[in-house]
Amino acid sequence: MSASKAPASTAPSAALRPFLSGDTPALASIARESIFALTGEDYDEDQQEAWAGFAEDEAGLAARLSAALTLVATRDGEPCGFIALADNKMIDLLYVHPEMAGEGIGALLCDAIEKLATARGATSLTVDASDTALGFFQKRGYVGKSRNTVQRSGVWLGTTTMEKLLSAGDAPLH
Repeated sequence: MSASKAPASTAPSAALRPFLSGDTPALASIARESIFALTGEDYDEDQQEAWAGFAEDEAGLAARLSAALTLVATRDGEPCGFIALADNKMIDLLYVHPEMAGEGIGALLCDAIEKLATARGATSLTVDASDTALGFFQKRGYVGKSRNTVQRSGVWLGTTTMEKLLSAGDAPLH
């Protein structure tokens, strides 16, 4: 009997769990690595540095993640991505380790947070998507509502506020 039925090229699936304060250093690293590795076509080095600055303040990041409904994706027990839902209405943070980008971890995190938000009574979710993440959210049914410029450490970054209407059919069955 074969030890594995999946082809060798198939990456192991990720598991989801709640955020633990001890995750903060790993999640800060994932955010920084993701920003620098994945956003170069949309943001210059100064913009990337300014954007990644939020992850340098690990105490502030831990407080932000603790105040939100935060899920952590793990692979082989190690964090590989995370999502934070603020006030049951806005995806505040979504990052996947760049080595695992495109493997479905972001979709897994979004699916879970959308189902949880729906189960908690949300009828829509918003996100201020980076230019890099715009296509990801569009494919998930999010629609652009407004174009924004935000200032981080004296540097301007472009984002798009997007919204997705949630239906009762998105909620888990009981």
